[in-house]
Amino acid sequence: MGFALCVHTTGAASRPATTPPNPALAAYRAAFEQNLVRTYVGAGLANTGLSTTVLRNALVGYYNLRSRGLASKPVLTIIDFSRSSRLNRLWVIDLAKQRLLYHTLVAHGKGTGEEFAKAFSNVSGSEQSSLGFYLTQQTYQGKHGLSLKLRGMDPKFNSNAGPRAVVVHGAQYVCQDFIRQHGRLGRSQGCPALPQEQSAPIIKTIQGGSVVYAHAPDGVTYSSQWLNLDAALPSFARSHGISPMAGQ
Repeated sequence: MGFALCVHTTGAASRPATTPPNPALAAYRAAFEQNLVRTYVGAGLANTGLSTTVLRNALVGYYNLRSRGLASKPVLTIIDFSRSSRLNRLWVIDLAKQRLLYHTLVAHGKGTGEEFAKAFSNVSGSEQSSLGFYLTQQTYQGKHGLSLKLRGMDPKFNSNAGPRAVVVHGAQYVCQDFIRQHGRLGRSQGCPALPQEQSAPIIKTIQGGSVVYAHAPDGVTYSSQWLNLDAALPSFARSHGISPMAGQ
């Protein structure tokens, strides 16, 4: 069935033309999804409890931050707050080598919940964890030993990480012994606290410009400019040497 082209002569605004599909973006999307699968399989993530959806969100944010010149290291840390604190719910992934570097426990804040993380805040004094994307900054020696400053990149969700002193550090209460005694992991004042024996090597691996993504549980509202896939695709393509003409 054919289509007739109507010409308006009354001066009324004509209907805007449909934007044609962008072949380059379509090719980038396909390559991104293939890379997602390769990373998931190559890093052996299927057996760790990390879902492809959470990894996908983290990667989209990583490439968006990279496109702004904000992410300087191909290392991605993911915290999945939908999982029980009894389970390993932090992953550190080497994106360049598609290799899992660390998979371990991580604490949430006292105000965030007991075994499960339920409430989140960007407010000082809340003792709650914050959601979203962070950039790692410099290390320092604090009361918990080697600690790592974080810059929250999501307004309203984690942008007060600096003033709140939300940092990565080790803690005695992040261990299997605490879980056995209390039925849950120990809790922080809002910091993503790590097992003491792993905190220093993890901090040294992710310090200085890598991305951390704290994923929200179901039913908790979180939105971010960094989760725009189309905006992330050119950065992804450049980092993987994919030509704009691919797929055309």
